Amino acid sequence: MQPTDDSDAQRVRASFERQAVMATLGASLAEVAPGRVVITMAHRPELTQQHGFLHAGIVATALDSACGYAAFSLMPPDAAVLTIEFKINLLSPARGPWFRFEGQVGKAGRTISVVDGRAWGAAEPGAEEKLVATMSATVMTVLGRDGLMH
Repeated sequence: MQPTDDSDAQRVRASFERQAVMATLGASLAEVAPGRVVITMAHRPELTQQHGFLHAGIVATALDSACGYAAFSLMPPDAAVLTIEFKINLLSPARGPWFRFEGQVGKAGRTISVVDGRAWGAAEPGAEEKLVATMSATVMTVLGRDGLMH
């Protein structure tokens, strides 16, 4: 994997800031490294399902963003990113109250990248974590398409 310089990390952060859904979820971009991104988020009642666990759709949304931005961190400066497929395994109820979502590129390609995602829940940042979900995502590099920002 190519190294991510400060401008690459800044590009990832600027794109993340434009994602209204991440702001809606109260998610933050905690780490950006070459081929790796970490998003953090606190449990909120309005994001839960009927049993009080973080809804599976919310877990999938955060993991999708973590995987997409991990791939984006290795793309050319003029590229945009789109997820074209993902599979999620929900392993344990997402109780929280603190969550960490990590995307790690397994294979970076010129057009298609494969990314692994992991979601953990914990009592607080830095506390012992429990793996709550895994994701395998396929992400596409998009160049020269009108309407897609990088």
